[in-house]
Amino acid sequence: MLSYTKYLHDTSDEWVTFVHGAGGSSTIWYKQLRDFKKHFNILLLDLRGHGNSKPNLKDAFSDKYTFDSITDDIVEVIDFEGVKKSHFIGISLGTILIRNLAEKYPDRVASMVMGGAIMKLNFRSQVLMRLGVIFKSIVPYIWLYKFFAFVIMPNKNHRESRLLFVREAKKLYQKEFIRWFKLTSEINPLLRFFRTVDIEIPTLYIMGGEDYLFLPTIQKVVKSHRMSELAVIENCGHVVNVEQPIVFNNSVINYLSNLK
Repeated sequence: MLSYTKYLHDTSDEWVTFVHGAGGSSTIWYKQLRDFKKHFNILLLDLRGHGNSKPNLKDAFSDKYTFDSITDDIVEVIDFEGVKKSHFIGISLGTILIRNLAEKYPDRVASMVMGGAIMKLNFRSQVLMRLGVIFKSIVPYIWLYKFFAFVIMPNKNHRESRLLFVREAKKLYQKEFIRWFKLTSEINPLLRFFRTVDIEIPTLYIMGGEDYLFLPTIQKVVKSHRMSELAVIENCGHVVNVEQPIVFNNSVINYLSNLK
């Protein structure tokens, strides 16, 4: 089972489950914890191979991970804790896992908050992925990760986010990085499906105004998905919860509170 941390609220029966992105860990939510603990029960997860979670033993002799198997890791935790339904808050690749969970287990998802959401890989992103496929077994993975982090978060005010993710990524092993990187082989058809299908679950997309790779697609998705809303944080890049935590926390808590 995934490593996770649980925080219980004295009176609330609502749960919030935080899902980080590839190369990160539950520590990226440190600027959210104090504010959200005032309102909700909290689950902070470390995805397999990240943070304090070991690679899944069922995949010990396999080089392939799937979005479904990683999604089921999350469901295993909420099942173990007896959480019938949760709000899910994700960042970057974590938003793909949350949307996949909502497709497979819609009755378990009260709402989705998608920070720095990925709904399409544009031309530049796909070129990066192809370069990664070519070089993933040749050069140290941390070089690739630093390069990707700089392309996704290039500005001076994105520096804290870059350093945080690179620091966490250093804790991965090369083989584990390659397993996660191979997920890109199934990402395009999955994202195409997510863009096409309007899921009937309240969804807040919270994006940085400088998230040039991913914001344009989210703006289009929100126009066609009836239960979706978009909040754009100006002067902010991809990792909105780290760069603008006060705005992020207030926006998300207000959104969740208004769903009651």
